[in-house]
Amino acid sequence: MWICLMIIGVFFVAIGLAVHVCKWYFLIAGYNNMPREKKAKVNTEALGRLMGVYSYINGGVFIGMGILYALGLKPGMTPVIVFFSVTTVYMLIKAQKYDGNIFDENGKLRKGAGKQLALPIGIVAVTLIFVVVLMFFSSQATKVTFLEEGLKIHGMYGEAYAWNSIEDVILMEELPTIVMRTNGSALGSNLKGYFRTEEFGSVKLFVNIQKPPFIYLHTVERITIFNMETLEQTGAIYGEILKVLAGKRQ
Repeated sequence: MWICLMIIGVFFVAIGLAVHVCKWYFLIAGYNNMPREKKAKVNTEALGRLMGVYSYINGGVFIGMGILYALGLKPGMTPVIVFFSVTTVYMLIKAQKYDGNIFDENGKLRKGAGKQLALPIGIVAVTLIFVVVLMFFSSQATKVTFLEEGLKIHGMYGEAYAWNSIEDVILMEELPTIVMRTNGSALGSNLKGYFRTEEFGSVKLFVNIQKPPFIYLHTVERITIFNMETLEQTGAIYGEILKVLAGKRQ
C-alpha cells in the first residue's frame, strides 16, 4: 500500500516539475490539441505554475500518506480522496482564467465562450456530487433486515446472505489486521466494502471501528464483518442470527 502511495506521489511531483519547471506544456490536457492561433492566447506560464503547485501539493500529500502507512499508521484514504477532489475542482476552475480564448484581458467572459466552459463545469459538478454522495452513504450506520430466505445488509456494497450459505457466526471484540482497502470506502471510523487482512485475506466490512463488538459472518464465499450503531443493537442482531440459524438447522 505505502509503495503505491509513494509512486503516485512521486508521479505527481514529476508531472509538476515537467510542466512548471521544464515547461512541457504539451502535457496539459487540451492545450496540445489547440490550433496555433488559440495556443497563442493561453497564458502558459501562469497555467504551468498553477498545475505545478497543484501537482506538488497533491504529490506531497500522497508521499506523506505513504510514509504514515510505512510507519504502521493507517489513517484511511478518504481524507486524501476528498482533498484531491477539492484541489482538482479548484484547479479546473482556476485554469479557465488563463485561457484567453474564453476570458479577455480584463477577466470577462468572451462572447460565445460559454460553451467551452460546459465540459469543465460538468466535470466539477459530477466530482462534487460523487464526493458528497460517497461521504453521505459511507457515514451511514449499518442496516440489517431478516428475510425468510436470508440476512440482508443494506447500503453501499450491501448484499443478501442466504441462511444455508452461512457456515458460522461469531461475535468478536476486535477486527482482523487490515492491510489495505481493495474496493471500498474509509470515511473516518466507517469502513465499507472489500478490504485485505492479514488473518483472513479478503473480507467485506460494514463497520464503525470505534464501536465494538463485531459480528463475523462466515459464508461459503468469504467472511463478512459488521456491527450496528450501538453495542446493544449489535448484541441483539447477533442473538437473533444465532436463533434463526438454530431453527434452520433443526
